[in-house]
Amino acid sequence: MSNESSSGKPLKRIHLAAHFPGVNNTTVWSDPQAGSQIEFDSFAHLARTAERAKFDFLFLAEGLRLREQNGLIYDLDVVGRPDTFTVLAALAAVTDRLGLAGTINSTFNEPYEVARQFASLDHLSAGRSAWNVVTSWDAFTGENFRRGGFLREEDRYARARQFLEASWELFDSWRGDEVLADPASGEFLGDPKAGEFAYRSSEFDIAGRFDVPRSPQGRPVIFQAGDSEQGREFAAASADAIFSRHGTLDAGKAFYADVKGRLARYGRSPDSLKILPAVTFVLGETDAEAHEKAEQIRRLQVSGQTAIKLLEQVWNRDLSDLDPEGPLPEVDPLVGEHTLARGRASVRMNRDPLAVAREWRALAEAKNLSAREVVIEVTGRQSFIGTPARIAEELNRFVQEDASDGFILAPHLTPGGLDEFADTVVPLLQERGVFRTEYEGSTLREHLDLPPLTNARTKETI
Repeated sequence: MSNESSSGKPLKRIHLAAHFPGVNNTTVWSDPQAGSQIEFDSFAHLARTAERAKFDFLFLAEGLRLREQNGLIYDLDVVGRPDTFTVLAALAAVTDRLGLAGTINSTFNEPYEVARQFASLDHLSAGRSAWNVVTSWDAFTGENFRRGGFLREEDRYARARQFLEASWELFDSWRGDEVLADPASGEFLGDPKAGEFAYRSSEFDIAGRFDVPRSPQGRPVIFQAGDSEQGREFAAASADAIFSRHGTLDAGKAFYADVKGRLARYGRSPDSLKILPAVTFVLGETDAEAHEKAEQIRRLQVSGQTAIKLLEQVWNRDLSDLDPEGPLPEVDPLVGEHTLARGRASVRMNRDPLAVAREWRALAEAKNLSAREVVIEVTGRQSFIGTPARIAEELNRFVQEDASDGFILAPHLTPGGLDEFADTVVPLLQERGVFRTEYEGSTLREHLDLPPLTNARTKETI
């Protein structure tokens, strides 16, 4: 296999990760093959499949509160999610090389406890930990915490930046050579000031001793998932990878060029930040079969009940009497601060519900779609659909044309939804010479081909 693309450029290596889905309109929980979203066997199955396929890492999302709609638990969404660190620590014991990435909130946690947990996970996994740094935007989630409330967007990102700075101060409070454990001299610790730290800012005023010695990676790999202007700048300054939602080729290229173009102002090279959109996939023996299967999956993912729930999130009205197989609501959405769907990202995504309603009505009229069919079409996540050969070709095209550096794959079935991809698509990518056949390193930083870290204190390469 040539190491050059058709344009003469060196072939880029594709990075692949597995997203463990919760119960929502991505996962077909009603399928006979679907398993638990909370039992450890499900997490272990997906992780072992990803490691067998030589994926870079497994990714866990997080929810700090059950969402509600009309004051009731939104039972079509995540209903129960084990603690992220507990699951990842358990997975460290049943995997050897697979990276372990978890979403941990910077709004309702403290740097010391999060740094301690990630340093511990990095030790337990021999250098495979990653932290997806997120903020929390709503007071609804804040009610679960003693502080309560929420922060404005600019304050959230300021806190997140300071949270990371404080965490780096903690991680770098150990150089890595302090523990001597010399039986001859009887000396265990070579530096009596090991772990000493102090960090003061508008959000934090902490000083003391960090009690976890330097871990194999030094610090976890840092992920960021925001797409706003502040989110992009935050990622360019601080992140090792972005969990992107840009799934089309043109949108991916624009996002890729924009974010990579910001790196130089922070003294960073383009290879220091990986862009990894989240995507779904549907495989078939023929392209036609795969598209038919994809249509069936979308109809299962968006039942009539689910369609009503999703419409309510835009209309902000009780639409329980609406026939999902009939037209969209004739009334306009209610606009206001108080929403039926609390804690839903869609509330932010549809900031102008009146405009969204006009757009959806135009779509329904143009294509003669029912309310449910409109929801199926507008909520469809970017998918790669086709034969294994077709999907391998498209994945490779995105990476070689600088629309992404790889992908975070979200299967529609838990826990076996990745099995077919691992058995059919991965070998084709390996034949093309764009995906590893064996792990070449032991840490997640090595899997992602990231440059060495710089100590936050000394500015030296570590």
